[in-house]
Amino acid sequence: MRKTGWAVSGGIESADVKELQHSDSGPSAQRCPDDVPAPVGRSRGARALQAGLSAAVVLCVATTLVHVVLVFLHVAPANTVSKRYSPLINAWVYPFFEQNWRLFAPDPESVNRQILARTAHTDSSGSVRVSAWFDLTAVDHSAVRHDPFPSHTAQNLLRRAWTCYVDSHGGDDKAHTERALMMQRYLRNIAADRVAAHNGGTFDFIQLRVVTLPIAASGPGVGRASGNRPPTPVENRLLPWWKVTPHGE
Repeated sequence: MRKTGWAVSGGIESADVKELQHSDSGPSAQRCPDDVPAPVGRSRGARALQAGLSAAVVLCVATTLVHVVLVFLHVAPANTVSKRYSPLINAWVYPFFEQNWRLFAPDPESVNRQILARTAHTDSSGSVRVSAWFDLTAVDHSAVRHDPFPSHTAQNLLRRAWTCYVDSHGGDDKAHTERALMMQRYLRNIAADRVAAHNGGTFDFIQLRVVTLPIAASGPGVGRASGNRPPTPVENRLLPWWKVTPHGE
């Protein structure tokens, strides 16, 4: 009885060993896909992509922090840091990131400005031909009037260029700073491009004239009191002739 039991037990034990051996060897077709090693080239490409994304994120965050700090120093009251790094701050802020408080404390216009331009060209004989005055402001008004969705360029480009020119030049029309020279070129190029687009022709010089008119008060009795007379200009400013790149050739 003991021998038989040992044999049976031994037989079961032998079967278990065989089953384990069979399970350990296993067919290669049933191997888990996760056990297959990844190609070396693919892993390197993934690491390079991850490194590039990380560098881009770090660069964006650093640029944002620098931008916030420089704009804050620009709008903050004058202090030691803003005075010391004023050239760097102005170079970053102007002309694209200029900040002011007009959104929160608007200063409505009390006058209307009419900006006119005329051109000059020297022909082959040496004679100078000067054109008639061309109303740049009237072109902007006609583009905005009766347009339900007027463009920002037609509404503000010329007006803001003149405002920045006055702020940087004062009343002598001389560029004493690098920003003043930049605003002079900006206003000159806008006027030259618009004259060339509407009038055509060839010109080498351009001159601007700005007529400032007061805004008439509203009311039923105002028109009768003034006799419907046009407002008297409070300023008629004639700018010097500016040399421009030849247009219309």
